Amino acid sequence: MNFWEYLGNRHQQLLTDAYQHASVVFQCMVVATAIGVLIGVATYRSEWGGNLATLATSTILTIPSLAMIGLLIPLVGLGVPPTVIALTLYGLLPIVRNAIVGLRGVDPTLVDAATGIGMSRAKRLVRIELPLAWPPILTGIRVSTQMLMGIAAIAAYASGPGLGNLIFRGLASLGSKNALNQVLAGTVGIIILALLFDAAYVLIGRLTISKGIRA
Repeated sequence: MNFWEYLGNRHQQLLTDAYQHASVVFQCMVVATAIGVLIGVATYRSEWGGNLATLATSTILTIPSLAMIGLLIPLVGLGVPPTVIALTLYGLLPIVRNAIVGLRGVDPTLVDAATGIGMSRAKRLVRIELPLAWPPILTGIRVSTQMLMGIAAIAAYASGPGLGNLIFRGLASLGSKNALNQVLAGTVGIIILALLFDAAYVLIGRLTISKGIRA
């Protein structure tokens, strides 16, 4: 059976695995974005706090993904929980770092002007600083998503959802007639999902970033 015949015969299962893969990455990115931006907001005013946040999240990223998931299995079991925890932790660094850089890069004169017209710190953050810091934050989200697309495949080690199951099954049965088809289908599927997500982020950027900021 060649690759195209394999796709034709297994397309329903492939679509299901692709949906699960995209879903878990999307949900983890939502959580990682919320946590990462909050950490950035809490630490960007302090040089020490920003460095500590960056160091902590970069340290997490140095832990091998297989080891991370393996360490989580005794704590939370198999399946979705270790997958979600690991992906969320791995997604933090680019978002935290870019949030800090973006917020620190806001023109101080704009913040002073907002203070001068009576804006509270919370209003300045929401109306001035975060919108101006959004382009680098979005870039961090894009980078995190691309990383998580690949890392999510390792979740199959913990019986997690997604296209990684195809890759693991194929590698475990090398020599059988569909082993390479399974590995190739899983790999190509992840690449396609990564490209679709990135295209979506480009569109979001065009819709949410004003032309003046982009310039």
